[in-house]
Amino acid sequence: MSGRATRSPQRSRPVVDRPHDEGSVLVLTLGYVLLALAVVLVCVCATDLHLAQKRLDALAASAAAAGADGYTLEPAEDGVRAVVTDAGVREQAALILAALPGDARLVSAEAPDGVSARVTVSATWHPPLIAPFVPDGVELHAVGTGRTALQ
Repeated sequence: MSGRATRSPQRSRPVVDRPHDEGSVLVLTLGYVLLALAVVLVCVCATDLHLAQKRLDALAASAAAAGADGYTLEPAEDGVRAVVTDAGVREQAALILAALPGDARLVSAEAPDGVSARVTVSATWHPPLIAPFVPDGVELHAVGTGRTALQ
């Protein structure tokens, strides 16, 4: 062999016309951001709905406890007995609803057995954020029962 360096011929690659895909990642990223935003909005609205139902449950329980405390004393053969009436339960529950903030409505207030008070309240929930996937104006109901301790 001689000491000459041989040069291999350069291989040229054929020029391929590729489609222009610059910016397609941006569209995908925007799609995921919109999806994440929709999920966050729905989660916020679901959390607010859950808390509104819990507040309404607490209000119904408070109104029922107040209704059970609205007893009247009546003479009985062995002494005095505490009697809970429908009118007393309704009056006490209405006072509780009037004293507390909110738009809860008294649906029913009754004393089914003369010792217990059952109060049903309702309210309309509206989502805190504008979300196209969440219904507006969901009707919530709660029932609370209280019992007088005097026998």
